[in-house]
Amino acid sequence: MNPTIPIERHPLEPFLPAGSRILMLGSFPPPAARWSMQFYYPNFLNDMWRIFGLLFYDDRLHFVDVPGKKFRHEEVVEFCTRHGIAIFDTATAVRRLKANASDKFLEVVEPTDVAALLRRIPECRAVAVTGEKAAETVLLSLGSHAENYPKAGECIGFEFEDRKMHLWRMPSTSRAYPLPLEKKAEAYRQMFTRLGLL
Repeated sequence: MNPTIPIERHPLEPFLPAGSRILMLGSFPPPAARWSMQFYYPNFLNDMWRIFGLLFYDDRLHFVDVPGKKFRHEEVVEFCTRHGIAIFDTATAVRRLKANASDKFLEVVEPTDVAALLRRIPECRAVAVTGEKAAETVLLSLGSHAENYPKAGECIGFEFEDRKMHLWRMPSTSRAYPLPLEKKAEAYRQMFTRLGLL
């Protein structure tokens, strides 16, 4: 812990549309200077919304405003609402040890109360974490141990208050994660297909 570095609180409210079937959890948003929209995965160099465009519309640029170098915020929000995709992050407060969004330089000060989020979306049957740090943090939040988390692209079952759930660990959509977009998209395709969203 480095008390000389200021604590940064999460800038967004949890996105929990009615009827959510999956809760997607990243680690923490990038610094505000890297945002291209006021929503999750806002860094224009992050490929989350390109993967969604590729899978659901066969067009990686479906949610991308190419000339504006930003994502189409309203379309992204409407899409997630319609498909029951809830989104937040596994940390609500962090210290950023370097001025970037890299997980390895995030010190989690306050982990998200994942159980509290799941209680607000009773139809949800799956949690998907995007990256290793997110997997570790969410399992600890749910009272499990980090060594139980699945390999990238796979899932494990768990029970939450009489609800049978699956925890998916997905490849990071950051370009720092060394896997081609198409291979990342294939892992997400398998998850969404099993959830009945594709």
